[in-house]
Amino acid sequence: MHRRTPAEDRARWERTADDMLLAVRPYATGGHDLIHLPGTPSHNGAHSDGLEGFARTFLLAAFRLAGAAGADPHDLAGWYAAGLTAGTDPRNPDRWPTFTECNQAKVEAASIALALHETRPWIWDRLDAKVRQRLLDWLAPMVGDPMPGNNWIWFQGVTEAFARTVGGEWRQQDLDRTIALTDGWYAGDGWYSDGLTGAGHRNFDHYNGWAMHLYPPWFCRILGDAAPAGLLDRYRERLRRFLADQRLLVGANGSPLIQGRSLTYRHAALASVWTGAVFDATPLAPGETRSLATRMLDHFNGHGALNARGLLTLGWHRPFRGILQSYSGPASPYWASKGFIGLALPPDHPVWTEEAAPLAVEAGDFAQALTTPGWLVSGTAADGVVRVVNHGGDHADPARPHADDPSYARFAYSTHTAPETPGDPTVPGGSADADPLDNAVVLLDAAGRASHRRPVTRISMDGATAVSRSRAHWLDDATWDVFGGPDTDYTLGPWVTVGSALRGSVEVRAVRVDGDPGPGHALRVGGWALAVGDPPPDADTARPACADGLLSPAGGRARVEGADGLISLVVGARGLPNGAVRPGSDSNALGPASATPVVETEGPVAHGALHIALTHLGGTDPAALPQVTTRADGTTLLADVTWADGTQDTIRLPAPDPDAYDPWEDYHRA
Repeated sequence: MHRRTPAEDRARWERTADDMLLAVRPYATGGHDLIHLPGTPSHNGAHSDGLEGFARTFLLAAFRLAGAAGADPHDLAGWYAAGLTAGTDPRNPDRWPTFTECNQAKVEAASIALALHETRPWIWDRLDAKVRQRLLDWLAPMVGDPMPGNNWIWFQGVTEAFARTVGGEWRQQDLDRTIALTDGWYAGDGWYSDGLTGAGHRNFDHYNGWAMHLYPPWFCRILGDAAPAGLLDRYRERLRRFLADQRLLVGANGSPLIQGRSLTYRHAALASVWTGAVFDATPLAPGETRSLATRMLDHFNGHGALNARGLLTLGWHRPFRGILQSYSGPASPYWASKGFIGLALPPDHPVWTEEAAPLAVEAGDFAQALTTPGWLVSGTAADGVVRVVNHGGDHADPARPHADDPSYARFAYSTHTAPETPGDPTVPGGSADADPLDNAVVLLDAAGRASHRRPVTRISMDGATAVSRSRAHWLDDATWDVFGGPDTDYTLGPWVTVGSALRGSVEVRAVRVDGDPGPGHALRVGGWALAVGDPPPDADTARPACADGLLSPAGGRARVEGADGLISLVVGARGLPNGAVRPGSDSNALGPASATPVVETEGPVAHGALHIALTHLGGTDPAALPQVTTRADGTTLLADVTWADGTQDTIRLPAPDPDAYDPWEDYHRA
């Protein structure tokens, strides 16, 4: 296979950007101010979606123009200048919506402001003075706006920073608030919580990279000498530390971690990687930066992110509405423009001239605890898979129960698998997760309904082990909204404490259940969901014989082989004798048919006892499984794990404090 040279790599990025920009033009209004892409509108409406189409593609055009020093064979500057002129013309029936008319316009204003800054010599400086004033008038209502307490404050910060540099309206208090809130959300080790939920740092996802580490340094870049002294250095230090972790979260297949909301932005996962290169704030060698970025570009473009018309689709690979949010519209995927920041670097920059370097997971196996988000990470070079075991944030208020958002509440995520997301969360009444299944630890009620996990309380992280606890609960309202939703009835259940030890391709998952046994609930532990070529049988109850003391004769086992050859295996090593495979249809972002292996108890779970499952995700079946023995230390239950190479870990699962105040009781309406 031909290996592209650095120059060929950049040429491929330029061609891709040009093709994407030309592909949207047929869907623009006559003045180019709105781009109405085909598809189901977002909850913001078609007018807002049209502005989104303009603003997000304008950002891509800006990076393309900036890196080419204004060379413009496709008249990007002229085309988008026409849109700026028409969009701000109050007599134009297709004018842009104001912030009062459409709150989402504030988001798009930041893209427009950033793009205008990057293309100032070729667009802003050449606009008619009346058009420039109309643009500033359109941006002006951002001043003093009480923006939501999350990444949205940066839309205000970037917009006012640009306005300040070109004679528009701005307010020092707004800029100071943006900086101060961001500092308060910094959780350490390079990680931000995207706002605070329940006063806690719990909101960890890709917004770290495509918002919290993108806008702050660009804010300083726009302000130039007017930026507060030392501020850019503070942001650069945090970004450099974050990238040391983010480089671990990309698989050899080029896929970023499939976790969190807004996944349809896809390439935007590269925003922080490229920003690190732009601001000399990265621990990555230039060749690794380009290799990581180009591998991701190839991954998405090779898996159907662009349709036959050259348009980005709403999904991850194929079009798939299960991973969307209500704010997702036909132009939303074009925040992928942030993944093209590297084009703003000149062709002679080292990221475009040095030879490609291997990705972190290709260089060798690694295991690392990311303490701030509460993640255990394991990468294996043989299959290129990166796995994350999640005992940290869940993007939920810890003071009340929530339905499990599959993008946050699963125990594990990877670069090669997607969580099961049945239903369309953008449709009223369409639950995103009626029944937690894959990488879930659930109690099953008499009707077979699975309990939910959120919110999660982190108990401990120690080396390769982590422990968290949640209160099992069942939703009695089928239209519950995973992002909060209206007050709803639910049934409260026992406490479920789960501990993990992760090494290589295998996670040891230890579970204890405590509280009033009540009517009794079965315990189910789900493994990794895989896209499969054909739907599997509904059940696989294989019970393997004892092998090297790893399994009891009655240990449950379930195995799925994915369409790409990956193996998902779950084994009941203690107290989980029944194995099964659960099929899925149009519930997985990676394929129309999917399957999840699970193990379960024979009957009601024994309270105050350890149940052990071993989950595996890899390119082959595991050569050996770890041995697990259990013991007690007072009321704390311990699982001692001995891995095949002799390495040992101990998972400690303490009992819940029966005298601790439980705020959930205030919500209980069994």
